[in-house]
Amino acid sequence: MIRNFNLLITTTRGNEDDACSEIWYLLSEIGDKAPTVDKTGISGLIAAKTAFNPFEVIEKFREILKQRPYEFRYTLRIIPIERTLRTDLNEIRRVATEMGTKIKENESFRITVEKRFTQLSTRDIIEAAATNIERKVNLTSPDKILLIEIVGGTTGMSVIKPDDILSVSKEKFG
Repeated sequence: MIRNFNLLITTTRGNEDDACSEIWYLLSEIGDKAPTVDKTGISGLIAAKTAFNPFEVIEKFREILKQRPYEFRYTLRIIPIERTLRTDLNEIRRVATEMGTKIKENESFRITVEKRFTQLSTRDIIEAAATNIERKVNLTSPDKILLIEIVGGTTGMSVIKPDDILSVSKEKFG
């Protein structure tokens, strides 16, 4: 599995190989000369490393989706990842503290945890991440989301706006 991924992609179980090919092709389409796309070992989840800013990739993919929706056959969601780190509560606390500075004083936030193949409890992860972020919490409609994606021993983290995740079916048929 790619350890320093900057995109996580979901697909339906059993379509991981096809989704890898699709994402590799789409990254090549937007000009990435050497994207890396691979299965994570978890059903329905693949990881990618692109030379481009993951948020810009989402926007470019969104344009392709509007113009040529048939290019997305296997991809369900594309999630931008800003930092990867070892899955460890102290590391999560340290990186969350650094990333928390991206949430302005007048903005609200929430923490969203998606965990796979870890014994850490969601509560412990959220407590570690939130410890040093002194911003207003809004669980229903936050300005920003501190996203924590745990894939076994590797964790991906991002501070995103609610619409920064590309949800293919919602935007295709929505």
